[in-house]
Amino acid sequence: MKEKMISVKILGKQREYPYGTPYSKIVEDFQGSTRYPIVLVMKDKKLCELHKKLKKDGELEFITLADEIGHKTYKRSASLLLLKAVYHVGGHDRIRKVTLHFSVGSGYYYTIDGDVEITPEFLAQVKAYMLELAERKIPIRKRSVGTGEAIEIFHRHHMYDKEKLFHFRRGSRVNIYSLEDFEDYFYGYMVNHTGYLKYFELYPYDQGLVLQLPEREDPQSVPPFKPWTKLFQVQKESASWGEMIGAVTVGDLNEQISKKGANELILIAEALQESKISQIADRISNDRTRKFVMIAGPSSSGKTTFSHRLSIQLSAHGLKPHPIAVDNYFVNREETPLDEEGNYNFECLEAIDVKQFNEDMTALLRGEEVSMPSFNFKTGQREYRGDLLQLGPDDVLVIEGIHCLNDKLSFSLPAESKFRIYISALTQLNIDEHNRIPTTDGRLIRRIVRDARTRGASAKATIAMWNSVRRGEEENIFPYQESADVMFNSALIYELAVLKLYAEPLLFSIQPGEPEYNEAKRLLKFLDYFVGVPSEAIPHNSILREFVGGGCFDV
Repeated sequence: MKEKMISVKILGKQREYPYGTPYSKIVEDFQGSTRYPIVLVMKDKKLCELHKKLKKDGELEFITLADEIGHKTYKRSASLLLLKAVYHVGGHDRIRKVTLHFSVGSGYYYTIDGDVEITPEFLAQVKAYMLELAERKIPIRKRSVGTGEAIEIFHRHHMYDKEKLFHFRRGSRVNIYSLEDFEDYFYGYMVNHTGYLKYFELYPYDQGLVLQLPEREDPQSVPPFKPWTKLFQVQKESASWGEMIGAVTVGDLNEQISKKGANELILIAEALQESKISQIADRISNDRTRKFVMIAGPSSSGKTTFSHRLSIQLSAHGLKPHPIAVDNYFVNREETPLDEEGNYNFECLEAIDVKQFNEDMTALLRGEEVSMPSFNFKTGQREYRGDLLQLGPDDVLVIEGIHCLNDKLSFSLPAESKFRIYISALTQLNIDEHNRIPTTDGRLIRRIVRDARTRGASAKATIAMWNSVRRGEEENIFPYQESADVMFNSALIYELAVLKLYAEPLLFSIQPGEPEYNEAKRLLKFLDYFVGVPSEAIPHNSILREFVGGGCFDV
């Protein structure tokens, strides 16, 4: 019988392969044609791992280590490799659990609970074993099992966090990855074999270890480990809040919601944030030389609501705060710089009238009366509406904007007059002990919900512009975060359970074949882990109200 051939378009040319050819075999023919190794393929816009087989005519695109999806795949696979090696070197009988907590620099921070000391010698053994596995190019296998069977498997492996996670899963099947005798569940795709996983480094850090990994821009080299100390401490504090509440993983959260409801959980999470805001206000009020509170943070971090809540706390400490948005100092639309694609670049510092901002701030510092601007976003023009401001002994300006930690924005103001705050939504919840929730996912879901409510923007539009937003953050916000006097985590441990109910209908509107469909599908799968919570119990001053609506602040 003649072998059935399948026609597929690759890099603009038609090729034929026998029916059932694994994508890994096809990729072998093209590995040299891309700058970086191919780790996944897109078959007719559908993402596929390399063990999958070609069965229909169509078009095949390659995903490399330098693509966002490919880079995440590498990091996820490297985590599996590390876990396998840690248990092998440390001994399964001496390790109770290994936990991935959060990102540190370009790597991941882990702790080991067991009779194992994380020494340079121990890490050297782990690294050597990882490199040995990489050299052997061992297949990373994937199998699908029923949810009930998955629960039994992870109970047997003492992975009780996964057992709890799948108890609340509505899907009937679970994908399990295995590397030789070590098997685990991972949220997302994997590379085909360990031969890809050559680029990493291990460092002892704090009470655990860091798996340092390549950055997307240079996926075959490992950058030096440069921890962001202040950010790390905030992440640790947030993790301790989760432990105190008893919600470290999604399974923990779901269990609390299903057994006790969400009201108490919401109140405790909000109280922890309010206490932190009060502490910040106390620090500011104890130093009356700080007349300018500069608040910066990435998109959807809740800067506006935070500035209002901080202002209330400052009032309670005897100060007279005046919230100011740097956005009111935008240059007129015709003067706005353009990006490389010819679109208005509102993220760069040059989009702000820095000269006027500094003239106004220094005049206020001298005690002069200043007419404050208001930017009309409909007309794209700065306006003056008779808003006059003059600072007295107890007055303080609460200024929020993405450039507030960049001294080029406030170059004329004395350093001692500024109190710097960095705010971000640092998700303290993990899916399970080996799968973290990326901070960017939490912020993206926040923004999808807010954009739909306040700007009439579709989820498709928000996802389409997200990479551009992220580039702006990398350039204008993150380099300055460690200069902050204090950092504030705006993420709420319960928020994704609430946002789920708002985001899912918006994400379902994105159709197969659209460029944003794969991302929408990924986010829907992610939100499926959560038991939904209605928004009625959320306080009206909550940062979450900035996104779902119903807040008491004009944001």
